[in-house]
This record gives sequence, C-alpha cells and structure tokens, in this order.
Amino acid sequence: MRTNRFRTTALAATALVAALSLTACGGEDEAMGTKTAGSATGTAAPAATSTGDKTGTGDTEQPEAPAAGKPEAQTVPAGDKHAGGNGTGTGTGTGDNRSKKPKAAPDAEAAAAIPACTPKNSRVKVSSVSRPINHLLLTVTNTGSTDCAAYYAPFLRFENAQAVYPILEDSKPQAVVTLSPGEEAYAGIALLGEPGEDEPVKSANLGVITVDRNNQPKGETTLKLPAGTVTDSRGFVTYWQSDLETALMF
Repeated sequence: MRTNRFRTTALAATALVAALSLTACGGEDEAMGTKTAGSATGTAAPAATSTGDKTGTGDTEQPEAPAAGKPEAQTVPAGDKHAGGNGTGTGTGTGDNRSKKPKAAPDAEAAAAIPACTPKNSRVKVSSVSRPINHLLLTVTNTGSTDCAAYYAPFLRFENAQAVYPILEDSKPQAVVTLSPGEEAYAGIALLGEPGEDEPVKSANLGVITVDRNNQPKGETTLKLPAGTVTDSRGFVTYWQSDLETALMF
C-alpha cells in the first residue's frame, strides 16, 4: 500500500511539474510576444500630420503710359499680348552678348541731362532668335564717347505695313536705360498674333526710329530683316530694356 501511495504521489508530482512547465512556457511566449494559436489583431497608428503657413502675397505695379510722340504708334494694352510670347529668350542668333550692364538713370533730373541714343551716337541692329518663336531682337549700342539714354520704345516701320508697329505698354521699365560707351540696350519684337486673325505681311526691311526724352523722333535707321520675316497687326515691340532676357520675356 505504501509503495502504491508513493507511486501515485510521484505520478501526481510529475504531472504537476509538467503543468507548471507548460504554464511557464506559455508565460514566456507571451512575454516574448509570440502566440501559438488564434489570429493577431491590431490597429494602425494614425498618420502624422503637420501644419504650417506657406502662403505669401505680392503686388505688381503697373507701368505708366508713355508720353505722346510722333509718329503716333499703336499700343498693346495689358492682357492683349502676343499669343506665343510668354517665355524666356534663352537662345539667340546674336553671337556674343557679354557686354557691360547698362545702368539706370538715378532720377528724372539726371535723365533729362542725358542725350538720347540716336543714329549719331549709337548703332541699331536686328537679329533672329530661336526662342521664343516668331520674335526678333533689336539691339542698340552706344558708339559715342559719352553716355546716352535709350528713351521709351523704338518706333518701327516694317516694309509694306500700313502703320507704325504697336508698342507693348506692359514692358515699360521702372527707369530710363542709360548706356555708357560700348554698352547695349534691347527691345523684343513679336511678329505674329493668333493664327488666322489677319493676313501676314512679308517685309524685307525695317525702319527703326529712336526718340528723345519727350518721345519725339530723333533719326531713323533702315535695317535688312532676316529672310522670310512676316508680321501682322497683333505683333508688338517692347520698350528698351537693360538686359536681353527681359526684352524677350513678353
């Protein structure tokens, strides 16, 4: 009987040890984050969000209208620009454009004392450009020994055209462009408007009239245009600009 009791007790003790071992393993599995049965469930962490004020405002001052001049030139109002003219003039057929930067007149009184750039003290040339399309570039160079000012915009007479070419009012710079000897100023010419608006006119020659500070003609230069140049009534010429990129951005 005692032997049987010991045997029963031993078996019971063995069963208890086994049960405790299983419990310990289960606890260790849970502590280590593992499960032997059942489906794992969980919720995704919410996405991180950030807030910030990245808005800004800016005001653009519209240019003033130029003084009246002779011959009278049409003007292109704001919002009525050449259809293909928005862009930058990155490619030109002008060769070396590494001239000195022209300087703006410090004030109206100083500008009034500077003579205009005319055929007597400057040289004008016209060049084709690769971009934007349907554009030409006018360049005036001070060939004199003193400063001259490129006032307003040049008056243009395209051969076979019925009127003086329109001037783009939106292109008026903040100050008169003043050129020291050897320096250059630029004006962009848009040749065509929307296709089909009117019949383009072919021209072989261009008359360029520079003006004084009162917007009065001070001499005309006749230039030969690139072969195949055509214009229509929706084209325009810009005011004189101090850099080539600005002249071709309209």
